[in-house]
Amino acid sequence: MKTLINRLAIILVVLTGCSVSKDVNTPKPELPASFRNAAATTTADTTSIADIEWKNFFADATLQKLIDSAITRNYDMQIAVKNIESAQLLFKQVKWNYLPSVGLNVTASTNRPSDNSLNGLSLNQFVGTKHIEDYNANLALSWEADIWGKIKNRQRAALATYLQTAEAKKAIQTNIVASVSQGYYNLLMLDEQLNIAQRNVTLNDSTLRIIRLQFDAGQVTSLAVQQAEAQRQAAQQLVPQFEQNIAIQENAIRILTGALPDKVERTARLNDQQVPDNISAGLPSAIVSRRPDVKSSELALTIANAQVGITKAQMYPALTITAQGGVNSFRASNWFNVPASLFGTVVGGVAQPLFARKQLRTQYEVAKVERERTVLQFRQSVLNAVGEVSDALVRIEKLKQQQAIAANRVKTLQQAIINANLLFRNGMANYLEVITAQGNVLQSELELASVKREQLSAVSELYRSLGGGWK
Repeated sequence: MKTLINRLAIILVVLTGCSVSKDVNTPKPELPASFRNAAATTTADTTSIADIEWKNFFADATLQKLIDSAITRNYDMQIAVKNIESAQLLFKQVKWNYLPSVGLNVTASTNRPSDNSLNGLSLNQFVGTKHIEDYNANLALSWEADIWGKIKNRQRAALATYLQTAEAKKAIQTNIVASVSQGYYNLLMLDEQLNIAQRNVTLNDSTLRIIRLQFDAGQVTSLAVQQAEAQRQAAQQLVPQFEQNIAIQENAIRILTGALPDKVERTARLNDQQVPDNISAGLPSAIVSRRPDVKSSELALTIANAQVGITKAQMYPALTITAQGGVNSFRASNWFNVPASLFGTVVGGVAQPLFARKQLRTQYEVAKVERERTVLQFRQSVLNAVGEVSDALVRIEKLKQQQAIAANRVKTLQQAIINANLLFRNGMANYLEVITAQGNVLQSELELASVKREQLSAVSELYRSLGGGWK
């Protein structure tokens, strides 16, 4: 037995130095020196807003409370935590693969052969009984040497899978932070648009009263009254529309926070929200380490490398050592008679697959193709991330210009409606000019609120696309 163990040890030492696969290093993706449109919208600082914790990035207290509730109670986040716990258990289990498996076996059997059989005649002649009993209690051990790194690669894959679940949780949190903030800004916009519509209804009521007085005095026709009434009804129709959208947006935010649909309490107004003048996007190279989805793609390459090693190792000889020892007796009374009932065996073997219908080779080739696909997916994830940041930057830049134009247009039309009402009351303008001015003011104020919301959402999207929100 000692000679057998020594020979197996020599084989193990020789084969352990062999390597069956070579890992593909994480490729260096093509990255620009700076993001497109970064010069126009960001500072030259190499730091990024993504490094700021979300509690410091979003200053609104109500919004902070909503985000905190969503991170704690959102069901997608809770599922992600459970995925991490599951992957952690699997990773801990793989660590035990280096140890041998040990099993305890206790058996008792009786066999009554035919009297006319050779076994029956032999028993009756030599033992003096027609049946034979066998009692066995043993410990069985089995161990496979990790010659080709199969177990090591499984550990690497399990660790990368565990880290992927952690990155998935971060990705979910960044999306939740962005979704809640954008939903909150949309809710403030709807509040502002509802106020605009209600003010416009009041303004139309005043105009309609004047036109009705003129109609009673015979100064205008019924067509003027009908058109003024239609203008007021158009503004009235917006009120339930905005109220509906507000209720739906409130329900969506509540569901994101893991709560039943209900009203969302808020005290801030859309104009209270400030859009930062200078935003630091940082360097594109930092996206690889900061964006959870990009980091997950990088970990996927580690898993793919490990899978190639596992499938290649399956094509090579496997060295296994099995041992068994215990007590055995054909009489129960002598079962535990030590040392007479003791027995032990040690077996070492090298198994080499020869013909498996090309399955092992196919699995290996497929694993290599999957690894190449993973490399492409990693490059694509980096490209998409850079594209998302560039899109957010150009939105911030152009929306700032739109906001300035829209604000000036609102001021111009608000002055125009004041002038139109004065001229109308003094008989120097007709009702059509007043109605047109009121309609233009309504649309311009609604558009200004929409542009302000898009500005805030663009900043939130830039924060997410840079990888911010999970800290």
